Amino acid sequence: MINTLFPVFLKTEAAHFLIVGGGNVGLEKAETLLKQNPEIKITIVATYFHQKLMEIGNAHTNITLLERAFQETDLDDKDFTIIATDKSDVNLEVRLLAKSKGIKVNVADQPALCDFYLGSIVNKGSLKIAISTNGKSPVLARRLREYFTEVIPDDIEGSIEVLNAFRSKHKGDFKEKLADLNEVTKSFQRNGINKEQKKFRKLPFMLATSFLMFFIGYGFSTIVSFSGIQYGFKVISNDFYYMLLIGFFSN
Repeated sequence: MINTLFPVFLKTEAAHFLIVGGGNVGLEKAETLLKQNPEIKITIVATYFHQKLMEIGNAHTNITLLERAFQETDLDDKDFTIIATDKSDVNLEVRLLAKSKGIKVNVADQPALCDFYLGSIVNKGSLKIAISTNGKSPVLARRLREYFTEVIPDDIEGSIEVLNAFRSKHKGDFKEKLADLNEVTKSFQRNGINKEQKKFRKLPFMLATSFLMFFIGYGFSTIVSFSGIQYGFKVISNDFYYMLLIGFFSN
């Protein structure tokens, strides 16, 4: 399947989010938004609020908590809607109403109903990297976020500021400016990225090996017969074996 997602970075200062649902999922979505901008405008409507969500709401004047059932008027003047209830009929109703008003929708744990995803995000000063698996594996997206957070140096903001100053003061045209910036950043590629590429290439092998050990361990733990294990290997997608092969060669 072709991945048709187009990554964009939204300026949240002017955006107003509506979250429908105040449980664990609603809390997670609110925290995700607040982590990127503590001043982001959020309205949360729910018949029940997680205690921590109530604390967050009381601590932020930019967050409005409405303790009641969803109403169509809640969609007024909203730019994005995140649906996070455990009632499928409510989720569908809110989505249909939001779509009829041209509002983009995210439905928790239902990728097929989403207009956008809240991906895993790496924050390093002015550097921000968003990671998505097209809604298929949030766990892998989180692991990749942890990986990049570790390997990207915390002091990269200094390099970004130097490059920005160089770019601002450069007197040449766009082509000359781009050529000079490419030349200046070559050392980063030689000294930094190539070194990390070797580490990153181990990732497919590590993932494939972990999955294989889990599969074998699970088989023995449930006393699966040898024929059962053979069948298990047959039903594993060829993509898994390709990943395993790539992992071995990349080492």
